[in-house]
Amino acid sequence: MRLVFLGTPEFAVPTLLALAASEHEISYVVTQPDRPKGRGYRVIAPPVKEAALQLGLPVLQPDKLAEIKAELVQAQPEAIVVVAFGQKIPGWLLELPRWGCINLHPSLLPKYRGAAPIQAALLNGDQVTGVTTMLMDEGWDTGDILLQEDVPILPGETAGELHDRLRELGARLVLQTLTALEKGDISPRPQDDALATYAPKLSKEAAQIDWSASAETIVNLVRANNPWPVAWTTVDGEVLKVWRAEQMGEDHAGTTAGTVIAVAADGIIVQTGSGQVKLRELQKSGGKRMDAASFVRGNPIQVGTILGSAALID
Repeated sequence: MRLVFLGTPEFAVPTLLALAASEHEISYVVTQPDRPKGRGYRVIAPPVKEAALQLGLPVLQPDKLAEIKAELVQAQPEAIVVVAFGQKIPGWLLELPRWGCINLHPSLLPKYRGAAPIQAALLNGDQVTGVTTMLMDEGWDTGDILLQEDVPILPGETAGELHDRLRELGARLVLQTLTALEKGDISPRPQDDALATYAPKLSKEAAQIDWSASAETIVNLVRANNPWPVAWTTVDGEVLKVWRAEQMGEDHAGTTAGTVIAVAADGIIVQTGSGQVKLRELQKSGGKRMDAASFVRGNPIQVGTILGSAALID
């Protein structure tokens, strides 16, 4: 099948590699322009561009897809594969290929439409998630479902770890979808909008730990915000990032939420609104990420310290 591939971040790279290694022909790889990133604002190429160049594939980087309409029309793709591209797909492009624009989404649609489905599954404490291929329409993640595959969420799994598993699973599902379309083995099915939920973008503000929440809620927040933007609290007026935490069954009745109950070799135990959490991996503002034992050696925290006073996010 003659294809055009649209994608930008790391999540899209395994699908591009799988397509390039298959019998399909990729006419163009379309990705976002190089952009400045980080504190030094160094211009960085998208991961998909780097992968495409290594494969020797032609790359287009328009600010808007209308800029490359002539090239895409001339390519006459039979299908367009879209994985985390980052721009809305216009109607003319949706109608261009015979098999349509096929999107890979990391959730079991219609659950978690939107920008952060992986993180939403962890925030909500889900035990199962998955990937979906769908025929794109002019809505956001609203097109007819082609194939789905579910996977269990592993205990303690972070958003970064789940992301890496789903991108590999998704690459295989895209290949299965293309094969099934060619054979006529798929009947697209509409999503049930009544069951739809939305997964908005993450923010540093929303990653602040509310110690009055339950231990389960806080641990889920930590998992969902690893590796970005990282859950955080404050200690003595300074930002303290929490990379990993685990839920504990104990409760310390009458203790203010956010109070350090104990400082153990394997973590700092903190009272929450219901239950306790053990902080396992921490990072002070401007410091290195480290396990709790190493952190406490250089940053003593006393039992009775209350975490969570107001502070700026760096």
